[in-house]
Amino acid sequence: MQSIDELDLAELPVLEPDFPLDPLPAFRSAREQHPWLAKSAVGYLVHEYEAIKDLYFMDDKLHFATENIVEFMGARGTPWGNFTEGLMIVKQGAEHARVRSNVAPVFTPRNVNRFRGLMRETVSRLLDEWAPKGEFDFAEFAANFPVRVMCSIIGASPDVVPTLRESLETQGMSFSMDPTMMPAANKAITALMDFAAQLIAERQQNGNPGEPDLLDELLAANEGGNLSDYEMQNLLVFVFAAGYDTSKNMLTFTMYEMLERPEAWQRCAEDLAYCTKVMEETLRYHSVSNVPRTVVEEFSYRDVVFPVGTNLQFILTLAGRDPGAFDHPDDFEPERPQRNRHLAFGRGEHICLGQFLARAQIEEGLHLMAQRLRNPQLNGAVSWRPFVGVWGLRSLPIRFEPA
Repeated sequence: MQSIDELDLAELPVLEPDFPLDPLPAFRSAREQHPWLAKSAVGYLVHEYEAIKDLYFMDDKLHFATENIVEFMGARGTPWGNFTEGLMIVKQGAEHARVRSNVAPVFTPRNVNRFRGLMRETVSRLLDEWAPKGEFDFAEFAANFPVRVMCSIIGASPDVVPTLRESLETQGMSFSMDPTMMPAANKAITALMDFAAQLIAERQQNGNPGEPDLLDELLAANEGGNLSDYEMQNLLVFVFAAGYDTSKNMLTFTMYEMLERPEAWQRCAEDLAYCTKVMEETLRYHSVSNVPRTVVEEFSYRDVVFPVGTNLQFILTLAGRDPGAFDHPDDFEPERPQRNRHLAFGRGEHICLGQFLARAQIEEGLHLMAQRLRNPQLNGAVSWRPFVGVWGLRSLPIRFEPA
């Protein structure tokens, strides 16, 4: 047995500006020094598929690393720090189950399928507006799709999107472990919490003349004593921001891969089922989240001891490229046999609440985008988000033939 801090591990510069451009070589090199661990300025990096999968289920010993993140960011007592410490994903056991149970029914596969018509209508309207341009930043275009669907799910008008876009972008970047972001992060979360408070107040005053939505579920839970006022507000912002950021990043990553695979893009236009395969392969190839955990009870795993207080990062972005779990992992193969399932949506009690919504949005979006944006090509330099937190493409300029 050896304590993790006694291991000879490669140290990776994950906070350096150039690291997000191509992190794969650094992890290949780290794997030669240790098969599943490396270290960094933000904690130990778990990068092997099996190790991440096993550790994900240790919810009693590993908690979301909120306190350490808030401390690192110098955010104790700030609006962003308070919001982060109140997140559903921070809660454990019965408390987590209580909060999650109030929103989980909205995100079941059956309920999500009710929104597929809305998804098609939303992306079609956006394509009507954007496709005639013949060129645009695909990351900016994709940002307008999931958030408008989320507006309908939470009971908000899509008219709020332009005023909240900057705040949503900032919140999506706020877990990148960059303390210089704190003024912008506090401003963003204040705007989003004010939006949620106003939405709740208007619904309480005016009711809902349409079909029941997520906000109705939250209000019923609040009135029944199952959610506090702050939990309701926090939860509303959490699902709204999460539904915006990750789906947009995965759509952009998918287009990034399709630019080099015109035959696959054409097939997406013709076959919705093939869009599902492309989506799942992109989730394996480019999972966007790196998940922070902290050890709250000492344990050992594969002869390595993890002391209390140890900070870990589950590198989901590289778990799908593990040669021990996937054959030819660096080949993008939508038709590949599924020997192992990707870990993009996590495991354990904190598995992603919105995974079925994200999947449906990407499937429906790809199918219609491929029909309207013919022969897409790269049209300039791409830029990248920080590697820590939610990784992805900040910009992806393309040109295409409008259909």
